[in-house]
Amino acid sequence: MSVILVEQGRYPKLIETEDTLEAMQSLVEGDIEEYMLFDDEVAIICNEEGKMRRIPLNRTVYEDNKEMVDIIASKFFICYALIESEKFHSMPRELARKYGEKFKYPKRIYQIIDGIEAKPYKPVSKDMER
Repeated sequence: MSVILVEQGRYPKLIETEDTLEAMQSLVEGDIEEYMLFDDEVAIICNEEGKMRRIPLNRTVYEDNKEMVDIIASKFFICYALIESEKFHSMPRELARKYGEKFKYPKRIYQIIDGIEAKPYKPVSKDMER
């Protein structure tokens, strides 16, 4: 299935993966957690213990592109997740483009006096891009 892989310090990329629990766990390097926050039928699949294991923070998640609601630790992927289906599916082209743009830039995430700040940045070398 086609999913968007989002790794720390890199641009998102569309990859092919098997539709098995083992393949998904391998991608996120641990037990998976499904996270559905968006109006579209897409799910973020991340490492269930990313924050507990203190895996480096990757991207911030915003509600309505305004308020930060979460920070995802470790690499994760985004897939199509129909509400009426118990399986994940390949990302449709338009949604892949939309969510690739939404998570395009890696973030430097800082704790500040009154909260958390996330600053997007462009990877500095071609090795970091893809």
